[in-house]
Amino acid sequence: MSLIKFIKSKMFLKQLVIAFVGLVVFIFVVMKWLNISTNHNQKIEVPNLEKMSLNEVERTLEELDLRLFVIDSASYNPEYPAKSVIDQDPEPGDFVKENRKIYLTLNPSGYRNIEVPSVFGKTKRQVTSHLSSIGFKISAEPVYVSDIAKDVVRGLIFKGKALKSGEKIPKNSVITLKLGDGEGTGRYTEN
Repeated sequence: MSLIKFIKSKMFLKQLVIAFVGLVVFIFVVMKWLNISTNHNQKIEVPNLEKMSLNEVERTLEELDLRLFVIDSASYNPEYPAKSVIDQDPEPGDFVKENRKIYLTLNPSGYRNIEVPSVFGKTKRQVTSHLSSIGFKISAEPVYVSDIAKDVVRGLIFKGKALKSGEKIPKNSVITLKLGDGEGTGRYTEN
């Protein structure tokens, strides 16, 4: 039988119609299954979780059939309560389906501790710049000690206590510089 005769035969046309009907039924079944399994047209509005504690967030999301996932504890923000939500994804007001993960960024309970660098013998300008760049604040009122060198750092003070290099104190702490007054006769030595 030649190819042209086979294509014109009733048997080929019958097989073609069966294949077409089977394809249409298959597509219809797949579309119905996708609508059911993906919860098509279901919308849950994401609530604003900002400044809520983790316990409040868990209860709120559980009521809405949503899940939470903590991705980070970011830099401390004093405007937010400790261990509260400072950012979320998806954003408040977005629509999601049930069982969707809501990614949260939490506010730590305080500033992280930073190691105090060795600054003895460096200039006021160098130390101020370095300490500021790693997250400390410098007191506007330095303490002067008798020393031959003027404005050379002879120590650091935090909350009335002398700091040693390598100690750790919270970021954003105010540090007072202990500086040489330039009027002394000898060199000040590190304690």
